Amino acid sequence: MSGLLAIITYFAYVFIVAIYSAKVIKIARMPVHLRWELYPVIHETERKYGGSYYEDLEWWNKHPQKSVLRGIFFLIKDNFCLGEYFQRNRGYWLVLLPWHIGFVLIIIFHILCFFGALAIVVGVPVSTASANISGRILYYLILLTGVVSFVTASFGSVGLVIKRLCDKDLRAFATPQNYFNYLFTLVVFVSGLYAWLFVDPTFSEYREFWKGLVTLSPARVEHAVAIHIILFALFLIYLPFTRSMHYITKFFAYFWIQWDDKPNLRGSKIERKVEKWLNEPVSWSAPHIQSGKKWADIASERKIPGASEDEVS
Repeated sequence: MSGLLAIITYFAYVFIVAIYSAKVIKIARMPVHLRWELYPVIHETERKYGGSYYEDLEWWNKHPQKSVLRGIFFLIKDNFCLGEYFQRNRGYWLVLLPWHIGFVLIIIFHILCFFGALAIVVGVPVSTASANISGRILYYLILLTGVVSFVTASFGSVGLVIKRLCDKDLRAFATPQNYFNYLFTLVVFVSGLYAWLFVDPTFSEYREFWKGLVTLSPARVEHAVAIHIILFALFLIYLPFTRSMHYITKFFAYFWIQWDDKPNLRGSKIERKVEKWLNEPVSWSAPHIQSGKKWADIASERKIPGASEDEVS
């Protein structure tokens, strides 16, 4: 049984990393996006109330000061606060926020378990009685993130199902997969909550399981812990087929689209990308688009479907 648990866990992590990496590479290779041109851009340090460095004289000869950390802090705040949902639908926000927090903390929990396993391997006990302060810190962080994750995500999963069913506006846009996702996450997190409450209150078995993964020596665990391990592994395998990709694509949406204010200068990397895609053939057709041409030809045409020559000129 211990060997099977280890194999399933190894496969789940390799699978999700491989699929997510492939999707990220695919996104990164997509054509140049359309600029939003919404100002102020968050990383500009001198224009908090509007405008951009494009307003400066000879802006192309200057190197504007940018704060990448400001954008990173915004994304962290957005993931942990979900401010837009709070403003638009606070009832939905009340159950969505704990679900998201549980989702984020379960990832942090497993990262900490990995480092906890490494600490044990090198001889640093991870417990309240550890002589090494890093061992004690890891113990409490693993305990805190695990428990909070199981509790908040379980509450959020139940709340989301109820909210989706009771709110007619949300119910109209809910799909069967939405409900399946909520129920699946509920089973995963409740199984972890049960294992913690009745079998492994200090996560000592879970740490030993991770130690076995790191040392390639699978450890035996109680049935409740094993069930949670299997469910979580299946959860990881299922994630790439859900909308959870938005945790990653959000970085592209903000940094590469909404906040992208790099100029398209002569000889720049952007110009080379635009030229490359303009020379690609058009593979689809519509009343305003003709296949068989290059995008450069389409972009340079002045013909508008249904418009007269006078209207075009």
